[in-house]
Amino acid sequence: MNSKEKKYSEFHLVQEMMGTVPTIESFDPSASLYIAESVKKTNKLLFSGEGSSRIMPSKNARRRAMVWGMDLNVQTEGSHQAMEYPLGEYTVLLDSNSGRTKETLLLAQHLKAAGHSAAFSLSANPDTPLEQACVKGSVLGCGWEEAVAATKSVVEQALFCESIIWNIAGKDMKSALSGLAEKVGAALTMPVDREIVDWVKAAHTIYFSGMNDGVAEELTLKTNEITRRKSDFLEGTYAVHGIEEVMQNGDIVFLVNPLESEYEKYLKVFAGAGVHVVAIDTKNTPFEKTVIVPDAGLMQPYVYLCAGWNILVEVAVSDGINLDKPQRARKVGNEM
Repeated sequence: MNSKEKKYSEFHLVQEMMGTVPTIESFDPSASLYIAESVKKTNKLLFSGEGSSRIMPSKNARRRAMVWGMDLNVQTEGSHQAMEYPLGEYTVLLDSNSGRTKETLLLAQHLKAAGHSAAFSLSANPDTPLEQACVKGSVLGCGWEEAVAATKSVVEQALFCESIIWNIAGKDMKSALSGLAEKVGAALTMPVDREIVDWVKAAHTIYFSGMNDGVAEELTLKTNEITRRKSDFLEGTYAVHGIEEVMQNGDIVFLVNPLESEYEKYLKVFAGAGVHVVAIDTKNTPFEKTVIVPDAGLMQPYVYLCAGWNILVEVAVSDGINLDKPQRARKVGNEM
């Protein structure tokens, strides 16, 4: 993806993807301190929202807390299902880029009616209906996006949610973010192997396999929105637990940071299924292709995500797709 070439730069989506770089540079982890202070009192945190506003932001943050072994109950749930739970003892963060997402707003109103005192909002716009229904809200610094597919806002939402965990743990996220913007920029602009693009275009289904931290799952959603193709998310090692039965010859599987202990199994299973296999990693792998990205340490998920965006844009541009205007998908999927 080259933002200086017209075939890319004419689209808001590409401009907004590239806007991820300054978004990371200007992010201030202290913005979530007030939520962290609330969580320290409740010791329970629920992230809720729909689609891209919840997938990576909440799951990446939850994984961070679990990897660090924190004594903290971190949950993530869609808004309708969350309404079934007694949340009185939870700090709740409701994410909605628009601040008008029906399901999320209904949950906020439900909590307000119950007298909940620790429900907070995160949106790209100020003074939204969601913020008005919450105790307090934060506004993303990246601004509103014109393209239907959310990109830079996903990254800022993820940074915000993860910063809550860092602030609770008393760790220096600012130092961890040093150099991330440059590495994300490299992942967004690195040349994409033309054969990978051709494999994606010829596949019946595009699979993304990876940990349950939202990266592979979010790329699965973006495949639908950006390339208009069918995709499926294979959590963990789900890819070798039966899905090969319905994979078709010529399908493609992207392995996001595959486990080295499972290399041999992956090679055997995918060879039998006749699918192409591409790894996205910081090092070489034994698969057909490896998209090698910069190593960003604890912030690695953001680099993997942006490398995936880069691939999807190349596929869509090759097909002559209008990146900003899907035929059916809407900017606010289910607006109140």
